[in-house]
Amino acid sequence: MKQNNDKAWNALRELTDPELPFLTLEDLGVIRSIKIKNKNHVITISPTYIGCPAISVIESKIKNRLKKLGIHARVEKSFSPPWTTDWISSKGRKKLEEFGIAPPQLKKNGYLQVASANKVKCPQCSSFSTEKVSEFGSTACKSLYRCLQCKEPFDHFKCI
Repeated sequence: MKQNNDKAWNALRELTDPELPFLTLEDLGVIRSIKIKNKNHVITISPTYIGCPAISVIESKIKNRLKKLGIHARVEKSFSPPWTTDWISSKGRKKLEEFGIAPPQLKKNGYLQVASANKVKCPQCSSFSTEKVSEFGSTACKSLYRCLQCKEPFDHFKCI
């Protein structure tokens, strides 16, 4: 059974987020566990937002990928503990920046540090001279910013 569990993990590592197709679900820390119960795989995921519109697509992608491998799977959502941007891997943060999205800041002891909470680094020129244009960017999980140095607009992945 462990071999099937490893097979499932390896298959799911490649799945990408529907809204951020350059990030894998592993990069985002969405897949929390894979367990085998009564010869079926139970995949536990933590949605990034309770109302995330992509969650049904993610569930379908997981089931379809595993079905192709002959693995029957059930997907369960877990909201406890709630997903946090701290679960985004360092590789995922780097990918966000490479694609022009400012990654969320890491928290210390579960809290953003007040001095740095409003500082967002421009992914184009690395300047901290930026301003929020809108609370919402291209998706609900991002805010729209503008760099005052290079004048480029960019999304910032909100810290949760």
